[in-house]
Amino acid sequence: MASTATVRKAQVLADGLGLGESPRWHDGRLWVADWGARTLVAIDPSGASEVILGMPSFPFSIDWLPDGRLVIINETRILRREPDGALATHADLAGLSEKRWNEIVVDGRGAAYVNNVGFDFPGGAFAPGMIALVTPEGSVRQVADGVAFPNGMAVTPDNSTLIVAESYGQRLTAFTIAADGSLAERRVWANLPDCAPDGLCIDCEGAVWYADVPNKRCVRVREGGAVLQSVSLDRGCFACALGGAEGKTLFLTAAEWRGSANAGDLARNGRVLTIEAPAARAGWP
Repeated sequence: MASTATVRKAQVLADGLGLGESPRWHDGRLWVADWGARTLVAIDPSGASEVILGMPSFPFSIDWLPDGRLVIINETRILRREPDGALATHADLAGLSEKRWNEIVVDGRGAAYVNNVGFDFPGGAFAPGMIALVTPEGSVRQVADGVAFPNGMAVTPDNSTLIVAESYGQRLTAFTIAADGSLAERRVWANLPDCAPDGLCIDCEGAVWYADVPNKRCVRVREGGAVLQSVSLDRGCFACALGGAEGKTLFLTAAEWRGSANAGDLARNGRVLTIEAPAARAGWP
């Protein structure tokens, strides 16, 4: 991959997390799934945080439906948070797989894409994972398979393309989204040699930022794999999101990774860091 200059150092917004994942900018705050503390927290631009709810599962991931209701992956179910705070089952995924459901993204039409690792991570023998679709009407079906440890996902603002990080495949993979939500025209969006892409986000110039745990960085690439910017950190970067007042604040969740064997023993060394990005979030505002 061709490379450009590394951007300046990121600033710490919040400290003392276990392991921050699935960051999402929503209603003026950054929402983070803290896998270490088993809590969902919301952090304002000053760094003040609020625990929204406890979530005992590991992992879990969040997004919002178009009507503003929060949805959460919890083991083999997707939960929906109602306006009164109650949690209801939005979809049951157990019929597709009992393995870990890892990441969720909701498109502008209310369809939710969720991915499944496909094996018992950490410790289990590798097997490819899948992507499932939960329609706005509540039906569930598999729409892709053979994904090498599916991780971060994002949908383009026009709802035409799903981009998925294949951590064990060292690539970003794109799918065309059909009118019924099915995925077609699978293609490599960017090959990423010696990388393990994790959480990702898309900016308004069509570039993708992806987190890279083993290389302790977050990288911005264009389709084809050319590197545009890179942010180096002192610990593994697990996920990223664009937001803030102008949509150009890049939020990074980072923590010291002690290897798969110690994944359940997470010290509270997790952080959320920020840096100004060259382009706002795709679809901003």
